[in-house]
Amino acid sequence: MRWIMLVFLGVLAGCQILPAQKKETAAVEHVLPQWQSPRERDHVRVGQIVDLRSGELVTVAQLLAELADASIVLLGEKHDNPDHHALQLWLLQALHAQRAQGSVVMEMLTINQQDTVTQVQRDLRAGTMPQDLPSELDWHKGWDWQQYGTLVSYVLERSYPLLAGNLNRDALMGIYRNPPKLTGTESTRADVTERLSEQIREAHCNKLPEAQLPAMLAVQQQRDRSMAQVLLGAPKPTLLIAGAYHARYDLGVPLHIEDLQGGDEVTQRVLIFAEADQQVAAQSADFVWYTPSVAEQDYCADL
Repeated sequence: MRWIMLVFLGVLAGCQILPAQKKETAAVEHVLPQWQSPRERDHVRVGQIVDLRSGELVTVAQLLAELADASIVLLGEKHDNPDHHALQLWLLQALHAQRAQGSVVMEMLTINQQDTVTQVQRDLRAGTMPQDLPSELDWHKGWDWQQYGTLVSYVLERSYPLLAGNLNRDALMGIYRNPPKLTGTESTRADVTERLSEQIREAHCNKLPEAQLPAMLAVQQQRDRSMAQVLLGAPKPTLLIAGAYHARYDLGVPLHIEDLQGGDEVTQRVLIFAEADQQVAAQSADFVWYTPSVAEQDYCADL
């Protein structure tokens, strides 16, 4: 069953400027964070922000201006890269300096946790600090609190809500056992399901029984559908923090937003944080911000 839980915990979610130590313009009020990841620090791409629509490099100020105008911003990360989390926090602070933030949605929180998260946020606003914040949040141990704790704590102390976007384990197991029919025209396209299926195969080291693939695909897409529903109902402007595959225009949450939004179109912008030695498809996002890389791991070695 280990290969089933890999998808449940987000295995597809992240396997995919100027130097960050400098402030660029007066419009950027916060100093960019220092790099933390050990690999590829000297790579030519490190620190670059690329507009994937034009292929041109853009400045931090230009990126902020585009993101500030969007009602939904999707940030795609590699879960174990600390530079991605540090830049997410920096972006939240910089965007809030330009316009009020409406809400933040996280893949790392499941919708059955929402009442707990809301209560913890009320307590923090009232001046009560939990002795063990991850325990009070019922934080899932599959998400490294050291990676997310600073950002989560920051959002909880703000006036806007922190919202859970993901499905819990029981819901995912129900989807796996009895996959529901997905509705919509964009998320159900043959090219989308074929490419997602191939990614699931690769994520499971090509050892996943083919008969299980439809169920695993349903799990992945229903997670994206859940996050899309939460984003559409969230106070705007809202921002999603999720793995890179979930954030992608061509495979993830944006397809479900298109299927669900009806006539009331929202403005989306997708920014993917990628390690400097990764390739990011032009159709997957509006922008990519390149960072150093974490240590390489062979996730298939123990399977």
